[in-house]
Amino acid sequence: QVCAQLCRRPCYCPWVPPRCPRGSPLVLDGCGCCKICARRLGEPCDFLHVCDQSQGLVCDYSTAPAGTRGTCNFEDDEEGCEVNGRVYRDGEVFQPSCKLQCRCLDGGFTCIPLCQEDVRLPTPDCPYPRRVEIPGKCCPEWICEAQEQHLLRDARAVSPVLPYPCQEWGTEWSACSATCGVGFATRVSNQNRYCRLESQRRLCMLSPCPALPAAFPA
Repeated sequence: QVCAQLCRRPCYCPWVPPRCPRGSPLVLDGCGCCKICARRLGEPCDFLHVCDQSQGLVCDYSTAPAGTRGTCNFEDDEEGCEVNGRVYRDGEVFQPSCKLQCRCLDGGFTCIPLCQEDVRLPTPDCPYPRRVEIPGKCCPEWICEAQEQHLLRDARAVSPVLPYPCQEWGTEWSACSATCGVGFATRVSNQNRYCRLESQRRLCMLSPCPALPAAFPA
């Protein structure tokens, strides 16, 4: 009966199909007549404006008053998450970028990095390492900068402007080397005037050392 009331025959559709937002494919409407943009998770829906079935969505009328539109929801109330306009099922693993791998869980998502955050310190065969973006590769890599380029940058050190943008990077300070009295804490950082990785240290003292007992008289 609904089909007979809302669907017209023959079909009269616009010559140019609609332009859909990202993550919303072109599908046939409820009458199987014209192409429309599929409704996404949480969007209103009805008999004509159907939900994206490829994402496991159905038109849910359970919370809508009688005679009104429903809302696109997962079938059987299954949890999911939406990232960059695309809906992922609960437990599904996906990569929003080449640097991250994420997992949809209970309506949210958690991600882990795919690029290693290793540190390369200066060595005799590579005295000036630098982390750079390589065209065609996802993760940045360490390169050994030529000594001539380093000396040229040192000659320009009087100017606060470096020949490339410096992205600050550093590890956390280590634990104090002494349990009492004065010790040292170390870290690796590029927060210096040359934007160069170096090992840094600073003084630290957790607590004063207890006084030694007085020597017995001879």
